[in-house]
Amino acid sequence: MAPASSGDPGGAGAAWKVSLPCTRAEAEALKEDIPQFAALDSPPVLMTSEADGEAWRMEAYFEAAPSEEDIALLRSLAPSGQDAAPRVTRLEDADWVTLSQAGLEPIRAGRFFVHTPIHRGAVPPGAIAFEIDAGRAFGTGHHETTTGCLVALDRLRTVGTRVASLADIGTGTGLLAFAALRLWPAARAIATDIDPVAVAVAAENAALNGITLGRARGQLELAVADGMDHPRLEDRAPYDLLIANILAGPLVELASSLAGALAPGGRLILAGLLDHQAGAVAAAYRRQGMMAGGRIDRGEWPTLIMRKRRSTGWR
Repeated sequence: MAPASSGDPGGAGAAWKVSLPCTRAEAEALKEDIPQFAALDSPPVLMTSEADGEAWRMEAYFEAAPSEEDIALLRSLAPSGQDAAPRVTRLEDADWVTLSQAGLEPIRAGRFFVHTPIHRGAVPPGAIAFEIDAGRAFGTGHHETTTGCLVALDRLRTVGTRVASLADIGTGTGLLAFAALRLWPAARAIATDIDPVAVAVAAENAALNGITLGRARGQLELAVADGMDHPRLEDRAPYDLLIANILAGPLVELASSLAGALAPGGRLILAGLLDHQAGAVAAAYRRQGMMAGGRIDRGEWPTLIMRKRRSTGWR
């Protein structure tokens, strides 16, 4: 059984399970965060399991009795099972913390070790560890896009890349900004997200992981922003490093503003795209004076490293 998305832990007590049939393709799609659930105070834990061949099931665990709207949303995530009645079960004495983190094993990506609270004692010697609770924002490290970005950051530091100013666009949990600051602790850093909930979660995670919030070097500034459209992002430019783990469409749309905010020779980490989208995304940035600087492949989710040509300057 594999978790598809996880909820905010609420302690032991009764829980509710909703079970629906789904296809393998629908189960794979649930690896991504569900925006409609991410905004809830106590989002459900989604898990999928293979019964026999193409027979899969989706199970959603709720801290309280699910509403009709909750069940309708679950059914929309598995349209192949529209004719099947969902099974709703009340579970006595359920450990919500265990449910919320079931199957979320620690992630090792380069020098980074990302874990949930139940694995605090498993940090390997010498690793840069972050505790990210499975909860309300994207970016626990368990999706290939986030892991690919961590590997990309590790690779840039290994080859001696210098970073004095960085930004994480679409920060989610804040994890990638935290990782970048650990590698370049004297940098000026800002992390933004279009979702205010994500920014609030990033602030909570910063406190948990010893990341100081602020505007000074070595501190992290947080802001709610749509892409690069924010005065603080503009004031801090140009950047030596930009991280954008979002989606292929927005990455293409943001090509001009992201490339324009980079200093000559600056690096850009792009993720959130599928393998068949990589060519179009890379081409959009080449048209802005960027060149390929590396690629990390994790399943069907590549992470691209781009570098700004030194002759183009900052626009």
